[in-house]
Amino acid sequence: MKIKIFFFALICGMALHSCKVMSPKAYKALIAGRDSLQARTNTLEEERAKLQADTAHLHRELNDLQLTYNELNAKYTMLNKNYSANSTKLTQLSGDLQKREARLHEVEDILRKRDEATNALKNKLQKALLGFQQSGLSVDVRNGKVYVSLTDKLLFPSGSIVIDDKGKQALKQLAAVLNKEADINLSVEGHTDNQRVVNLGQIKDNWDLSVLRATSVSRYLTEVEKIDPTRITATGKGEFQPLDPAKTPEARAKNRRIEIVLTPKLDELYNLINNK
Repeated sequence: MKIKIFFFALICGMALHSCKVMSPKAYKALIAGRDSLQARTNTLEEERAKLQADTAHLHRELNDLQLTYNELNAKYTMLNKNYSANSTKLTQLSGDLQKREARLHEVEDILRKRDEATNALKNKLQKALLGFQQSGLSVDVRNGKVYVSLTDKLLFPSGSIVIDDKGKQALKQLAAVLNKEADINLSVEGHTDNQRVVNLGQIKDNWDLSVLRATSVSRYLTEVEKIDPTRITATGKGEFQPLDPAKTPEARAKNRRIEIVLTPKLDELYNLINNK
């Protein structure tokens, strides 16, 4: 609208300035120029509006991209921080793992040596006590320990706590091996069946019988066979750890026994555990 007014004023001004009457041809040419200028102006207005819209759209896209960048950058910073922390932790865990593996190898080596020594001791005892195995003596390995089991009939007369000659001979053979194995500790365990003790004077029950038989064996090994008393522990288990729970004469005979439990000294292993 402003352009039309301006163009009209321009024509009037030119007409007044020239003080001439404009010919129809000139007038038409002037009108055509005006229309052409108006068309170009409209085109420029449309282009400007489009450019403004595109610019606003690009600004929105730029803002969205900036927000996305900021989010990704924050995530990257966090991931980088976590990576650094995890990398440090991984290095520490790797060092700890190496130490634990080295420690595991040490323990395994000591236990392997223990098992080798235990099996070697078992073989020695089996050879030394071979003549008594038909009389109720057995040697086996359980949980890294050697168990020498002697039935009561091999050691004691019925209901007695006094070791007979056959029992002394078996213990003598056993002591011959143990006196050469100073790094072996002994636990002498007395076991009975579940039958009540009767008519045994000072022996009141199976607890008494199991303890007194264990101490009789321990005294013989220390006083006669000269095994160091600090290596021996005597205990009475009574009827409460039977080998066979059946209520038959054969089962009760198995349960009446002395078990000498031989344990290798594990100072090396204990020191390793305590110094972890």
